[in-house]
Amino acid sequence: MNKKITLALIVSFLFNIAVKADEGMWLPMLLGQQVYDDMVKKGLKLTKEQLYDINKPSVKDAIIIFGGGCTGEIVSNEGLIFTNHHCGYEAIAKASSVEHNYLRDGFWAKTKAEEIPSENLSVQFLVKIEDVTDKVNETTKGLSEADYLKKLPDILTEMGKKLTEGTTYEGRVASFFKGNQFLLFTYERFKDVRLVGTPSESIGKFGGDTDNWEWPRHTGDFSVFRVYTTKDGKAGDYAADNIPMKPKYFLPVSTKGVKDGDYAMIYGYPGGTNRYETSFGVKLKTEIENPSLVNLRDVRLKLMKEQMVKDAGVKLQLASSYARIANYWKFFDGESKQLIKYDVYGQKQKAEGDFLNWAKDKPEYLSIFQDYRKAYEAWTPYAKWRMYLNEGILGSPVIKYAADMGSLDKVLSKKDVTPEEIKKAVDAVKKSHDVFMKDENLASDKNILAAVTNMFYNDIQQDQQPKAFFTWLKNKYGDLNNVHSFDAYAADVFATSLLVNNDAWNNFVAKPDTAVLHKDLAFFTANAFTAFYNANYAKFSTDFQTKNAWLGKTYLKGVMEEKGTKKMYPDANFTMRVSFGEVKPYHPRDGLDLASVCTMKGIMEKYKPGDYEFDLPKNFVDIARKRDFGPYIDKVHNDLVVSFITTNDITGGNSGSPVMNGKGELIGLAFDGNYEALSHKIAFDKDLNRTICVDVRYVLFVIDKVGGATNIIKELKIPQ
Repeated sequence: MNKKITLALIVSFLFNIAVKADEGMWLPMLLGQQVYDDMVKKGLKLTKEQLYDINKPSVKDAIIIFGGGCTGEIVSNEGLIFTNHHCGYEAIAKASSVEHNYLRDGFWAKTKAEEIPSENLSVQFLVKIEDVTDKVNETTKGLSEADYLKKLPDILTEMGKKLTEGTTYEGRVASFFKGNQFLLFTYERFKDVRLVGTPSESIGKFGGDTDNWEWPRHTGDFSVFRVYTTKDGKAGDYAADNIPMKPKYFLPVSTKGVKDGDYAMIYGYPGGTNRYETSFGVKLKTEIENPSLVNLRDVRLKLMKEQMVKDAGVKLQLASSYARIANYWKFFDGESKQLIKYDVYGQKQKAEGDFLNWAKDKPEYLSIFQDYRKAYEAWTPYAKWRMYLNEGILGSPVIKYAADMGSLDKVLSKKDVTPEEIKKAVDAVKKSHDVFMKDENLASDKNILAAVTNMFYNDIQQDQQPKAFFTWLKNKYGDLNNVHSFDAYAADVFATSLLVNNDAWNNFVAKPDTAVLHKDLAFFTANAFTAFYNANYAKFSTDFQTKNAWLGKTYLKGVMEEKGTKKMYPDANFTMRVSFGEVKPYHPRDGLDLASVCTMKGIMEKYKPGDYEFDLPKNFVDIARKRDFGPYIDKVHNDLVVSFITTNDITGGNSGSPVMNGKGELIGLAFDGNYEALSHKIAFDKDLNRTICVDVRYVLFVIDKVGGATNIIKELKIPQ
C-alpha cells in the first residue's frame, strides 16, 4: 500500500472540505498531534496516554460496549455501570412482570444481593487496537470484485479469531475508509451483568415519541447496572458467588455543572455513518428508501400502540420492539427533510465535480461517476420492492418468523437427510419459537399483516408483484381494492397457522413434514414473497452492492490521495471513538434561540397527569414542588439542570456514552441528537449539530432523592 495513503488513514476526514469545528469521531489510538492539540485548545487537561494506553490504566478502560449496540461507562471501583435507560430497556423489561413492573415503577437495589441478573446481557472492554491492513491485503490479493466482497466478511472473521487464538479475548477486524484500511480490535467480554437501578419509564422516557430527537428535552435517560467477575477477577458466566468487578479504571463524577463554552468530550461506540456517500446515494435515500421505511413503520407503530394502550401486559410485551422501531422511524423522516432542506445532494455533486477536476490526468478515477450512475440506474427500479419486503411484509413478526423457518424447510427437503440433521434443525426452531412466542402479540400482528400486505398491493407496481399470491388472495377473499379482503386473509393466517397455535406447533415438531409446512398460510405468505424476490430481484441487489462497494473503495482511495496529509477521520462502524466539542446554545431558525440547558421548571411545565408520554410518579412531583434538590441544584439557574447540549459529533451507538469535562470527569450521558441535524449520518452541520445529554446531577438526584438509593451515591467518586 502507498505509504502516503497509509499515513493519511491514521488521522481524520470529511471528503468535501477540510474538517470543520467539532466534527469528527476519532480513533483514540490514532489521534495524531494536530487533533490532540485541538482538544487541548478546547480545554482538555489529560495527556494522550491518559486517553488511551494499552499498558497503563486510561480512560478507554472505563468505556464499554453495553449489550449489542450501546455504550456504557464504569463509574466505581466495584464495576458500577451508567448507561441510557433506552439501552437497558430490554433488560429492564425482561426483569419485569405485571406484578413487578420495573418499567412502570422503577427499581433500586439497596444492596448487592437485590441486584437482578440480566439474561443474555454482556459488556465488552477494549483491550487494544492493531493495524492489520497489510495482512488483509495479502490474504485478498488477486480476488475479483465479486469474490472480494463475498469472501471479505469471512476473511475478517477468521483473521480476528486467529489473531486472538489461545486467549480469552475476542478479536474483530473492522474495515475503514471503505476497505482501504483494516484494524483489529481485541475485546474482553463479561457475561454477568446485573440490574442495579432504573427510574420509572415516565422519567426515563419522559416525552416519549413526541420529544424524541427534539430540543428542548427533559428525559432522564439513564439506568444503572453492575458487571461481575469470578472470584479471581476473570470474565465468566453468571454465578451466584461472583464478585463485583475491580476495574482497571473508572470515571470520577463531577457535580460542578456546565456552562456555555465548557469543554465536552465523548467516548463511545458510534454505530454507523456514511459521510462519503455519493449524490446518487443521497437521491435514492430521499426519494425511495426513507419515504418507504417511514410510511411502513408509521403504520406498524400505530397498530402496536393501539394494543399497548389497552393493556399493561401488552405494553410490557411490546415495549422493547416498539421503542426500537419508533426511534428510527422519526430519525429517517427527519433525515430526509434535512438532506433536502440543506441541499446535500447539491453539495455532493459539487464535491464530485471538484474530485473529477483534480483527477483529470488520473485515468483510474475518470469514469468513476459514470460507473456509479450505471450501478444506480440498474438497481433503483427494484429498491422500493426490497424496502416493502423488509419493512413491510417481514415487518409482521409472524411472517418474519415464517421466513426464518426456511432453514428447516431446506433440511427436510434434502434427499439423503439424516435423523441427526433433522433433530438438530428441529431443536433450533423449537428454541427460536419459544423466543418468538414470548414477544408475539397476536392482535397487533394480525392488523399489521393485513395493513402491510394491502400497502404492498397498492404501492408496488403491478408488473413487479408476485402475481400468483395476489391472484390466490383475490380468488379466496374477494376484491383487493376492499381493505376487508386483507383483514379476512390476516384473520385466517392467525386462526390456522401452526406457528401461533401451540397444539399444532407441538404436533409439527414431533413429526416435522415439509408438506405440512408449505400448506401453512404464514409460511406460504413468507415463501411467496421471499422466493419471488430471490428469483427476480436478488441478483440486481447483489450486483449493485458489489459494484457500489468496489467503487466506494476506489473513490475513497482517490479522495485520500487528493487530500494528502489533511486531517481525516473514518466513518463510524461501532468501534471506539472520541469526539470533542463544547456546551453551546443554537439558533435553528429565525426568531428562535435555544438555550444550552433544560431545567426542572420545564419538566413541570410539560407534566400532564395520566398522559401516556408526560406523566410522572407522585413522589417525583412532590419532591419537585418542594424543590428538594439537595446538593444537585445549579446555583446559576437556581434550579435542577436536567439536560444540556454540546457540539460533539456522535451517532447511534453512542447512546449511553459518557460526556466528560477537560479533566475526564463525568458530567453527563449522551442520549440523542437534535432534529435540525438529522442528516448527520451523511453530512455534519457545523452550525446546527447538537448532542443531547442528561446532566449527571439530574441522574444523581433521581437515584438519591426519588429512588432513595444512597448506597449508589456513596459508591461514586465525586471530587469536591
